[in-house]
Amino acid sequence: MNYNYLGYTEDRQIVKGRISASNERAAADMLTNVGYRVVSLKPITAFIPNVGGFLQAKVKPAEMVTFSRQLALLLGSGVGIIQALELLSSQTTDKTLKRVLIEVVNDLRGGKGLSTALAQHPHAFSTLYCKLMSVGEQTGSLEAVLRSLADYTERQTAAMAKIKQAMMYPAVVFCLAIAVAAIMLTVLLPPLIDMFSKLGGQLPLPTRMLLAGMGFLESYGVYLLVVIIALIIVGFLYTRTPNGRYYRDRLILRLPIIGRLSLVSELARSCRSLSLLFRAGLPLPEVMALTARATGNRAVARALGEVEQDMLRGQGLAKPMSKRKVFLPLMVEMTKVGEETGNLDDSLIIVAENYEIEADRRTQTVIGMIEPAMTIAMGLGIGFLALSVFMPIYGALSLVGG
Repeated sequence: MNYNYLGYTEDRQIVKGRISASNERAAADMLTNVGYRVVSLKPITAFIPNVGGFLQAKVKPAEMVTFSRQLALLLGSGVGIIQALELLSSQTTDKTLKRVLIEVVNDLRGGKGLSTALAQHPHAFSTLYCKLMSVGEQTGSLEAVLRSLADYTERQTAAMAKIKQAMMYPAVVFCLAIAVAAIMLTVLLPPLIDMFSKLGGQLPLPTRMLLAGMGFLESYGVYLLVVIIALIIVGFLYTRTPNGRYYRDRLILRLPIIGRLSLVSELARSCRSLSLLFRAGLPLPEVMALTARATGNRAVARALGEVEQDMLRGQGLAKPMSKRKVFLPLMVEMTKVGEETGNLDDSLIIVAENYEIEADRRTQTVIGMIEPAMTIAMGLGIGFLALSVFMPIYGALSLVGG
């Protein structure tokens, strides 16, 4: 859920903005974590989404990886933080990142801390990023934190790239099939039907079925299009609400084949986030809250929030996880081992690597299934259109020959 906040920093500067969190307490905790004293926190209940948020340019993950690695290198070489940021702002080709870095430098010259200045730009620096930078400031390990963030972002970007690559082939095949169908229906079929009708023959069944479908679309296509667009708009607006997004994400996790792939991908990201934050020295309740904030699936985020609440009641981490089906047995068992041995961060990394391997394997399986399925579907569709077009030709030739 989104909240408008008003607060002030440690040096008494007023700050205000918007933050997303599972509940009001989590939002207050996140603001406190970045050094803000909260004065007011109000939920945003508007049904229509904020158009400005969609139009605001975001920094590409690849740019963030490069920025983090370069900043770590400069800091490791002894360059001051302001000089390093000025140098990176002058070198970057991303206009949004350049503008953000210039504003961050101005805030630093005005006396703000680095994590506080970065938190002013949530479209570029996530809550998780800012919190880890705050930890790095306090512990003097900014260079190590930046390298860890670069590795983390790089893995997330690689996972998303694989999914996009998997969807490229079906999208191209579908577009080509639509183009072929449009040409056959608008260019080839009409003159053939006119010729066949003049010869007095009866159209074949596939052609009659196709014409009936085209007639229906011609008569009611506009109404059908309006209904489809209205349903899409209503569905989109509903998924922008907290409940709508939660039910959509829960449905995704229950889909055959895709559901398991989405779940292991989300759990892999969550395990890496938990390990990264825990290794940085943050307390576990705060780690859970930040991980829930960082995950892209609201069903997983809600489950993480519930585990956090049970953990605060003294139930540990593995036991609350075992009560929720969204957490798979490997994650529960390895979390239990990590709690007992004191190596929770290493245990979670092992889980993340296992789930990433499974996600890669399932992605390849889905790709292998999509290609023949699309080929068969497109073949049947084009075959039906071909019969509808060429059967009248043979019928017309037989009529002429007779």
